[in-house]
Amino acid sequence: MITNNIFKAIGDFFTNVAFAPFEWLRFSDNWWVQSTLSWVFTIIAAGGFIYWMMQLQKFRKAGAE
Repeated sequence: MITNNIFKAIGDFFTNVAFAPFEWLRFSDNWWVQSTLSWVFTIIAAGGFIYWMMQLQKFRKAGAE
């Protein structure tokens, strides 16, 4: 019973507290507001990919595996 309550508390926290800003975004009528978070994640991923490719190129020039 204790484990069941722990998982219910975790579910309640994420449903009512952690994801509350996403509920606001979901019911927003503005497409730009809704897509802002997706664009932020896309820019972070693109920056990481570019950094990774630059590191691969640096190691390739140095002859390291």
